[in-house]
Amino acid sequence: MAMAAHPSIVPGDHKAFMEYAVVQARLSPPGPNKFCVGAVLVDGDTGAILSTGYSVELPGYMEGDMGSTHAEQCCFIKVAQSHGLSAVRAEERIIDLLPANTVLYTTMEPCNARLSGNRTCCDRIVTLKEKLKIVYVGIREPNTFIIDNDGKQRLEAEGIKFEMVEETHDLCYEAAMNGHEK
Repeated sequence: MAMAAHPSIVPGDHKAFMEYAVVQARLSPPGPNKFCVGAVLVDGDTGAILSTGYSVELPGYMEGDMGSTHAEQCCFIKVAQSHGLSAVRAEERIIDLLPANTVLYTTMEPCNARLSGNRTCCDRIVTLKEKLKIVYVGIREPNTFIIDNDGKQRLEAEGIKFEMVEETHDLCYEAAMNGHEK
């Protein structure tokens, strides 16, 4: 798989990384039964972009995903695939490949419950908490499908920092709701 060229962004420029996550979210096919979410996995020390992902970018893997891969999950799968590893439970396979200060930018709060019963993004992130210690978020998950997602509470309880990137809220919300009635 050819790796896409990513922009060069200075480490710690949270707005720029989140804007790049919004670019990813806009690649997600719109629909009234899902959110369009984008994610960017970054080496927090160098600013190198390790992978990107967006909702339904990749086919589902096991667990009956049926193509409903979330943006964060796609980031992890793509890291695994770029190293010739199986995409199944990719987050468990990539832990030794990630830099010590890995950072995740996601346009929407990671899910802590899924209507499909598939493994949640919070579960996947927690598996990586030895290296992934902070998640930057554009918006909290609206109560459209899951009431009180509580991904923030779950990640913080696991010792993972949860930081909002407030200046990108409107961009993230607009991208997420693509395909929903206004």
